[in-house]
Amino acid sequence: MLDGARRRLRRLRGRLAALERRRSRDARHWLAETSNLTHASVLLFVPLLIGFVTLLSNELQVVSFLLFPPLASGTYTLFADPEGTYSDPWKFVGGMSLGAFCGWMAIECTALLTAPAVTGTATTSGGFWEVHAWAAALAILLAGVLTWVLDLEIPSAFSTALLVLLTDPGTFIIVAGVAVSTSVVYVATVALSTSVVAVVFAVWRREFYEQRARYLYSTTQADDHVLVPMRGETDDATAMFGARVAAAHDAGKVVLLDVVGDDAIAAAEQRLLEEHGDVDVDDPAAVEDRDVDLPDVRERAERSAADAAAAELERRAARIETRVGVPCEVVVAVEDDITVTSLLDAARDTNCDLVVTPLERDSDGTPTRFVRDLFRSDIDAIAFDSKTERTDWKRVMVPVRAAGQLAHAMVDYGQRLAGNVGTVSVCTCIGDERSRRTAEATLADLTETSDARCETRVSRASLSEFIERNESHYDLVVFGAHDYGSRFAVSRAFDWAQEAETDVAVVHTR
Repeated sequence: MLDGARRRLRRLRGRLAALERRRSRDARHWLAETSNLTHASVLLFVPLLIGFVTLLSNELQVVSFLLFPPLASGTYTLFADPEGTYSDPWKFVGGMSLGAFCGWMAIECTALLTAPAVTGTATTSGGFWEVHAWAAALAILLAGVLTWVLDLEIPSAFSTALLVLLTDPGTFIIVAGVAVSTSVVYVATVALSTSVVAVVFAVWRREFYEQRARYLYSTTQADDHVLVPMRGETDDATAMFGARVAAAHDAGKVVLLDVVGDDAIAAAEQRLLEEHGDVDVDDPAAVEDRDVDLPDVRERAERSAADAAAAELERRAARIETRVGVPCEVVVAVEDDITVTSLLDAARDTNCDLVVTPLERDSDGTPTRFVRDLFRSDIDAIAFDSKTERTDWKRVMVPVRAAGQLAHAMVDYGQRLAGNVGTVSVCTCIGDERSRRTAEATLADLTETSDARCETRVSRASLSEFIERNESHYDLVVFGAHDYGSRFAVSRAFDWAQEAETDVAVVHTR
């Protein structure tokens, strides 16, 4: 009874661990969408930074609350669009500080030009704070001209230029034993607070956002140990494709996997029996008369067939190492055919994190059961469809729908194959012109993390039409199998792969 409880507890722990891994993977995939990453950063950093500045204001008693609205909006602009026009730390600090300075100058100029009875630019009336119209107009004019001339134009600059008008220039604050006007203090606190935000943003953008491929897109750092099951008529081209993918990383290697089936073992067994003369293995008397140990013959036949298969794989591995320059290992299993279960066991035993297999189809054109089961497993996989017998791919087309984990993996594989001299063309198709700006931003999010020579293309045509018109200009088209997490789903990517006339790779990520 105690043993049963322990087993149930172990099963429960296993399920909880699997659930935690699944949630962690889902969270990583969610963050892989650049828009989700920036929104999460906004929700994290904007409240923390504004809270920090508020804490400083409470402690120092010099930071005006009038600073917070433009600071909050400016901080949001930085983190929401890290590559945007207004997301430059120097422009952020300089623009807001210059805006506050222009507001202060407007206060001083208005005080000099207005009637002597007026001591400032603002008065109270009926419980409301009234700002002189000329001061507001002059503040905006100065801010517009100076930020334009100095290339520091940001929306928040106009906010600080106006908000400083609400300070009372006739009120002074003692700072380090010196009486300083509240307007001057406001300008100084704008410069100080924006500097704090800019430093945090610059560190975040340099160390995380621009390096997000290292932390979020697992294929950019992993998937350098590639397992290739030698199946079908295009296994040599598939092995070369896997080698090109692995060779992009210094720690890359390729493992060729083959199986020795019953036919090969039977042929080897027959050769061994011929050494004893013609022996009918189904005739016990003949076997006994020739003194043949059938179990020993069977074992020797398995070893002989495995050695022959290994020797053939070694010759293929030597060609790959010579042409690609990546270490190549061989594995031979004794079973009738490669199953996904045995493939995953071999991947774990050889420390492989990516499987590259030939794209096999049934008679009706759909992927075979082996490919479908592989794409539902928990390992990254590529189904390669060799149509041109090419062994080098320098012009790669990558059609995408969104800037998520799968799309980044597709671009990464295209980058590995194209190398430094090739070109990766990241494409998407839209239904109307209103979607063009969003599509271009999506493609920019994908390509800015790549070191390859990338181009982006947005087309109004359907994807099938776009590929038909342009595939002749490319060596390879990389599709993503988006919906193979469902048991009953059939990915459209395999249909596009069948229609294409150039080489095709269909990518699945866990």
